[in-house]
Amino acid sequence: MIWVWIALAPILGGLVYGGERILRARMQRRQGPPILQPFYDMFKLLDKRTLIVHAPHALLAVAHFFVLWFTIAAIFLGWNLLYIIFLHLFAQLLLILAGYSVRSVYSHIGSNRELLMVVAYEPILILVAVGLYLVSGSFEVSQILKAGGYLTQLPLLFAALLMIVPIKVKKSPFDVGEAHQEIVGGVEIEYSGVFYEFLYMSRFLEYIFIYSFIYLFGGESHWLGAVLVAGVFLLVNLVDNATARVRPAQMVKIIYTVAMALAVLNFAGVLL
Repeated sequence: MIWVWIALAPILGGLVYGGERILRARMQRRQGPPILQPFYDMFKLLDKRTLIVHAPHALLAVAHFFVLWFTIAAIFLGWNLLYIIFLHLFAQLLLILAGYSVRSVYSHIGSNRELLMVVAYEPILILVAVGLYLVSGSFEVSQILKAGGYLTQLPLLFAALLMIVPIKVKKSPFDVGEAHQEIVGGVEIEYSGVFYEFLYMSRFLEYIFIYSFIYLFGGESHWLGAVLVAGVFLLVNLVDNATARVRPAQMVKIIYTVAMALAVLNFAGVLL
């Protein structure tokens, strides 16, 4: 059964993305697209003419998608959380290299911003893994889900995790990687057709990745994990509709001063 969920992970992520578009439309008093619109977009991309700048650029997009998919599989299989974080980091580095591999200035700016996003959220993800280890005694996802009490013992760490969710799903105030008015598509600008579709599907997997970390704070209570995911999903979209984008440097500063401080304070409370 677990392999079925792994195989269907991109579809599940697409449904989450489609549901998010409906939710945002309702918040803005619009009709919004159908929940299957992301899949309609995918079929439309297949009809587009595929232009390749050079082979490594195209292959890096494909590799980025499959490494992300493998990362999601590792989560579902209950692997070591640190390995999962490093696998995800590897996937992001492939995307950043893809942006740097072409001459487009917009692609380079997009890669610069993707790199700043990694610098901002990666330490928090590692601190989350360490915090879950302090409570559960294991880095294994399967063992973390057998323990509990994470919200009561790690409330500030959970707040720090909440701060980086908008970075991962590229929502305000930290949607610097998708600043369309500034970088015209960013790292994705030189992709088209089927190769752009791989990046489009990668977005679906990013949703599964970051919300899996939210789910872990439910521990042994699957109901609590589901409620946390639903609550954070709603909160992120509320904030997205109510805030403006900050500058990349401000994003890093906020995460390192506020989120990092919350995590360190929580560790001090647990260890003392």
